[in-house]
Amino acid sequence: MTVILAAALAAADRAEFTKQGELLLPPHYREWVFLSSGLGMTYGPNAPAPGTPLRFDNVFVNPPAYREFLKTGQWPEGTILLLEIRASQTKGSINQHGQFQTGAVALEAHVKDTRRFPKTKGWAFAGFEEKDGRFAATAKVIPPGNRCEECHSQKGAVDATFVQFYPELIPVAKKQGTWNEANSAAGRH
Repeated sequence: MTVILAAALAAADRAEFTKQGELLLPPHYREWVFLSSGLGMTYGPNAPAPGTPLRFDNVFVNPPAYREFLKTGQWPEGTILLLEIRASQTKGSINQHGQFQTGAVALEAHVKDTRRFPKTKGWAFAGFEEKDGRFAATAKVIPPGNRCEECHSQKGAVDATFVQFYPELIPVAKKQGTWNEANSAAGRH
């Protein structure tokens, strides 16, 4: 019984796709490794209008990929990074200053599968649609040539990923020689 449970948990820790090529929502991604959180981050011209509450970005990665990154400074085959975007609120309960996270409003995936996505150096993006506070069980992969892919390939500090925003992984990438200084500094003022 323990072997079956371990196999089921391992399967849930990697990207899985339907026969139609849609990415399955990992059911326990909030139990994955939490890489970082940002507040009000935008990567392009999508800045929020003045006075609009900022959103939190929470990034999770599947545990096997995280462990491999710690050893090698590289994301292995089967890596799945999930970006969970949450609304924020300022006043609530006992909080009078600062901001805290509220409901999830978007969930996006960045997946490494070189056999499935050879045209994009093995990486692809997918967005899970939200309806009534829940995310869809599957997400269509965004076709190659999209803005996410373009930005990540040009500005990702490690293997088309934004490791520059994951403070605990920066020294690992630098030590392992996988850190791309030019990309990590792109866009800084």
